[in-house]
Amino acid sequence: MSKFTYFVAMYISSKTKYNIKRILPFGVIWLLLGWLLMWSEYAAIGGSTNTPDSAISLTPTIVLFSSVSVFFVGCFIGLLEVFYVNKLFSKKSFPIKILGKLIFYGVIMFIIIFFLFMIAASIELRTSIFSKVTWNKYMLFFFSITHISTWIQLFFSLLLSLLFTEISDNIGQNVLINFFTGKYHRPVSENRIFMFVDMKDSTAIAESLENEQYFRLLRTFYDSFSDAIINNQGEIYQYVGDEIVITWKLKNGLYKNQCLNCFYDMRTSLKKRDSYFEQNFKITPAFKASLHCGEVTTGEIGALKKDIFFTGDVLNTTARILSLCSAYKKDLLISKTLISQLNTKNLFDVTSLGMVNLKGKKQDVEIVSAEKNNR
Repeated sequence: MSKFTYFVAMYISSKTKYNIKRILPFGVIWLLLGWLLMWSEYAAIGGSTNTPDSAISLTPTIVLFSSVSVFFVGCFIGLLEVFYVNKLFSKKSFPIKILGKLIFYGVIMFIIIFFLFMIAASIELRTSIFSKVTWNKYMLFFFSITHISTWIQLFFSLLLSLLFTEISDNIGQNVLINFFTGKYHRPVSENRIFMFVDMKDSTAIAESLENEQYFRLLRTFYDSFSDAIINNQGEIYQYVGDEIVITWKLKNGLYKNQCLNCFYDMRTSLKKRDSYFEQNFKITPAFKASLHCGEVTTGEIGALKKDIFFTGDVLNTTARILSLCSAYKKDLLISKTLISQLNTKNLFDVTSLGMVNLKGKKQDVEIVSAEKNNR
């Protein structure tokens, strides 16, 4: 591992890594489409000698400049999308969202095209960006079919990257990447940690609210956990009504006790929104959770709708442990199998609750509680 890679792995936060993974696909999509379209244009005109006066000749220097520019423009669009624009249109319908984003980015792209063309023209003509020759080149480009062609290419790249974002947001970034790479095309065995999270008194809460109110409460309830899950490298496996299943690859979950810290970070985040819940729903929701680890078989499943699916006794055991939270009056229960692999010394007060017989299991399982040590 290089020193740079080591620095990135050790000192960049999980949330920053998560956002980088969301932004980089924009740059990659724009770069690949840029290369494809440049090659198509080059093939169509039959070489650089036939380049129209309104276009820039594809010399090696221009190709390099274009490749770097297109990649960073894509990343810039991704940056805006992740931190600002997607939130701006989050409550709009899909057609309005896409149309609104295309108009918004269209204005930005007009400015970017102007500056990038002027720089490329000055490189080609070997003159100043402010010279009359460069300006004349831009005006020729502006009123040409080449300009229209450029906009068509940019909107295609933009539309594809926006669709990528929508699909990624709906099925999950890691799931989408795994589909593209074919990681789970064939089932594989791997060790994972699972956390089952369940809202307390959800039935009573649902009965006290109208359906639409309860839906909005669930959405806010889930949203409250987002930063905690991202910061601790968790992955959402599925939402099942008022229950969330979060998973980690074993090494990620064990690293700095991230699977355990995730629970307490989630609880802190939810607590901060107590006043919002009280004001809007007249209740303050709480939750309970269970943690366990073990081997699962992971693969793609489904005919009409594909998904990444986990199978293994670990899921059933985690669910059974969750059902004991009320009986033991604990918000978090953990299997001894998992807690023994975590570094909890001086960080958590761990108490064994003994061996329990879980429904459907022949062997008893030892469970523990772990309270965060705030000293």
